[in-house]
Amino acid sequence: MSQQTIKVYSDYKSPYAYLAKDLVYDLERETGVHVDWLPYTLDIPAYLGSAKLDAGGGVAEESRNAHQWRRVKYSYMDCRREANRRGLTIRGTQKIWDSSLANIGMLYAKERGLFRCYHDRVFERFWKRELDIENVSVLAALLAECGADASDFPAYAEGEGRRLLAQVQTEAEAAGVFGVTSFLLEDGDLYWGREHIPHIIEKLRAG
Repeated sequence: MSQQTIKVYSDYKSPYAYLAKDLVYDLERETGVHVDWLPYTLDIPAYLGSAKLDAGGGVAEESRNAHQWRRVKYSYMDCRREANRRGLTIRGTQKIWDSSLANIGMLYAKERGLFRCYHDRVFERFWKRELDIENVSVLAALLAECGADASDFPAYAEGEGRRLLAQVQTEAEAAGVFGVTSFLLEDGDLYWGREHIPHIIEKLRAG
């Protein structure tokens, strides 16, 4: 029987995706399924508005209503609870980041067999506010840490990588993906959120 593959869509600016990461590693180890990690760049302002904080933590710019602010605040509170339980650090971001460059880096790292190193370091450092995911030189340096000759990464990010990211995004949305972490099974079943991992494992084991 051939090995099954699950497509897992993730985005570095999502704290929920960070919390799902290690659970997906566990799923892969426990079931023997092949996980094909893919980037899905969230358009947060489209559904939660936008905001930017100043150095003191005050709101410098915003286009959010009261309902959206309550959702954002609850999301971070919820994620911090789980992160604290697992010994992870999640610090609230000071703006809505464009994660497309970091997501292109994911594709670059996958092609060179360096995915796990890159994936872990980007998530950990970003949520500690130690990584500028919009800076191509910073990401190239991180890729080099993981063993890549990343001298061509800036060109990749502007050309092939940008085109590939758009293709992945289009295919994901055609399959129904709208958020992260999303799990797309070979039969077309789509699950959104880490809370569905037990159901996915059950289905995989049932064959």
